[in-house]
Amino acid sequence: MRFTTRIAGALGAVAATLVLGAPLAAAAPGHHGPPSHHPAPEHAVFVQTDNPAGNAIIAYKRSPEGQLVQAGVYPTGGLGGALSGAKVDFLASQGGLAYDAADQLLYAVNAGSDTITVFGVDGTRLYRRQVISSGGDFPASVTVHDNRVYVLNARSGGSIQGFFEVAGHLIQVPFWNRGLELPTTTTEEEFTHTPGQVTFTPDGSRLVVTTKAATSSVDVFALDRFGRPGQPTVTQLPGAVPFAVEFDAAGHLLLSEAGTNSIASFTIEGNGALHEIANAPTGQAATCWIVRVGGTACFVRELLIDLP
Repeated sequence: MRFTTRIAGALGAVAATLVLGAPLAAAAPGHHGPPSHHPAPEHAVFVQTDNPAGNAIIAYKRSPEGQLVQAGVYPTGGLGGALSGAKVDFLASQGGLAYDAADQLLYAVNAGSDTITVFGVDGTRLYRRQVISSGGDFPASVTVHDNRVYVLNARSGGSIQGFFEVAGHLIQVPFWNRGLELPTTTTEEEFTHTPGQVTFTPDGSRLVVTTKAATSSVDVFALDRFGRPGQPTVTQLPGAVPFAVEFDAAGHLLLSEAGTNSIASFTIEGNGALHEIANAPTGQAATCWIVRVGGTACFVRELLIDLP
C-alpha cells in the first residue's frame, strides 16, 4: 500500500513527503537482494526533505506498534525547491515521492534542479540508480503504474512528462509530454496557482491532474495503448481550488478542495468528465492533502514531525 502526505519539518520549515513502503524484514549485514519474509514485519517510512541546498531522503524503520527509528539519510543528487509565497509546504503539491512496490523502486522529485531521482529499495536502505531530467520546470509530483512513470512540472504553465522504466532506470519518452497551458503565474501567485498533483487512476488507463487556483479544475488525460496522453477532459470546479487526489476502494476519485475546505467524491465518466457524488466540509482551513487508510479517507491540514 502506498501512503503519501505532506509534512512540515524542522529543517527551516522545508516541505517534505512521506511514503510508507511495503512490509519488510531487516536485511542481514552485507545483503543487497530483496528483503526476506518475516512473521512480524516492520515497515519502511521515507521522508523527503526538499532542502534547496541538497535534497535527501530520510529512511525510518517503523515497528508494528508505529514507533519510528531513523535508519539512514540518502542524498538524491538534486536540489529541493520552493515556490514563491510558500510558508510551510514549499512544493505546494501532493506526491513528491512515489513507491513502486513491485519493482522496489522509489522516485523523488528534485524541484530545484528539475530532475527526478530513482532509488532501488532494500528494506530501509536506498541505492541511488539514476538522476534524470524531469522534462520541465519545477517537478512537484510523480506517479507510477507498472513500468510507466509520469511527473508533474509546476512552473512555466505546467506540464506532464512520461517515462518508461526499464531495469530500474527511466527513459524519457518525448511524445508522452503535454503542456497544461495554465496561466503564467506571478511571484505572488505561485503557491496557490501552480498545479497540485498528477496521479494514475487505479487501473492505469488515465492520468488526473489538479490545477489548484490556476483554473480551479481537474484535468483527466486518457492514455492510449502506448501510454501516450491525449487531450485532457477538463472539469471546472469554480471556487473549489482542487489540490490533491486519492481513490477509494470502488475507484471513486476523492478530492481535497482548498478553496471551500471540503472533501468531494466523484465518478470519472467514460469521456473523462467528473460527476460529483458527495461533498462534505472539513471544518478546517487550508484543506490541502488527502490519504485513504482502509475504508477511511482522511484530510491533512498540517502534520508536524521533527527531522534531524
